Amino acid sequence: MASTADIRNGLCIKFNHDIYKIIEFLHVKPGKGPAFVRTKLKSLTTGKVLDNTFSAGHKIDVVRVETHTFQYLYNEGNDYHFMNTESYEQITLNKDVLDAPQFLKEGTNVMVQINTETDMPLSVDMPASIVLEVTYAEPGVKGNTATNATKPATVETGANVNVPLFINEGDKIKIDTATGDYLERVKE
Repeated sequence: MASTADIRNGLCIKFNHDIYKIIEFLHVKPGKGPAFVRTKLKSLTTGKVLDNTFSAGHKIDVVRVETHTFQYLYNEGNDYHFMNTESYEQITLNKDVLDAPQFLKEGTNVMVQINTETDMPLSVDMPASIVLEVTYAEPGVKGNTATNATKPATVETGANVNVPLFINEGDKIKIDTATGDYLERVKE
């Protein structure tokens, strides 16, 4: 058993008969009253996010996990297929478990956390950013700008991203997988 002092981002815990991953946390020590830890938890079975507050010193049940590198192969509907890069073992995960499935490109390496007790995959950590090619973007009209004007563009995975007006079809762009925001144009 661990306590609230052990809470960190990415920690997996058993809570309310489910397994949750801690996305965000904040230790709060008010001037009056006891300290507490405010957390944002993501269910690894349903994908739902909930806010919870633990009192300081509260005991939490930590789930032991191993992290392995898997390569994204393909998807069939809501099923996404991955292959372990060391053992070549393949697993299938539901779309709800993935954080940003719209940015997954075939061949992308992701980190999969696996519960050591049950050998079940718990969560998939995408790379911080991914480079994708723009397949459709309307032409930007010169003089039609204020500051930081953007336009919608479609990338090779089918996802829509708001990009600056100078981005054209065929350009490769770097996208933040956590927020889905355009970061920069990538030169060849």
